[in-house]
Amino acid sequence: MIWLIVLIVVAVVLIGIVIALYNRLVRLRNRAENAWAQVDVQLRRRYDLIPNLVEAVKGYAAHERQTFEEVTKARTAAQQAQGVQEQAQAENLLTQAIGRLFAVAEAYPELRATENFQQLQAQLADTEQKIAISRQVYNDAVLTYDNALETVPTNIVAGVFNFEPRQYFEVEDPAAREAPRVQF
Repeated sequence: MIWLIVLIVVAVVLIGIVIALYNRLVRLRNRAENAWAQVDVQLRRRYDLIPNLVEAVKGYAAHERQTFEEVTKARTAAQQAQGVQEQAQAENLLTQAIGRLFAVAEAYPELRATENFQQLQAQLADTEQKIAISRQVYNDAVLTYDNALETVPTNIVAGVFNFEPRQYFEVEDPAAREAPRVQF
């Protein structure tokens, strides 16, 4: 009889541990999904600013059609990207295209002096900062979730219930990889 009571107590404790670990994994997964939603909000804001920026530059540099088309194509590709990895690649291309657009704008001092262009540029810079912060929050949530998936005993529960690791949102900044040029 005592063995039966001990067995029941052990089973209840094990079930309680499994439930607690499962709930922790669910909370961590949901936190990562919420963090991704915040990244998505900032990316959508960026996408909404880009057509206004293109139009502002277009008025001064109508002959730069290829640059405008590249920005528009990169924006469309970024909006249609599915998954973190594909989104990161599309964002890299969009960032490069926006850089080329700003390079075109640099050739037109009267454009840079307009209040509309300055406001758009400030809004885009603000949005880029918010994207970076949201990306960091997402990557931190993914790190916590993935660590839980890989540590004992949570990894056992994660395997039983098919919890999958998440991908980090890594946007490569081509300027960060280039050595700065110093000219005298």
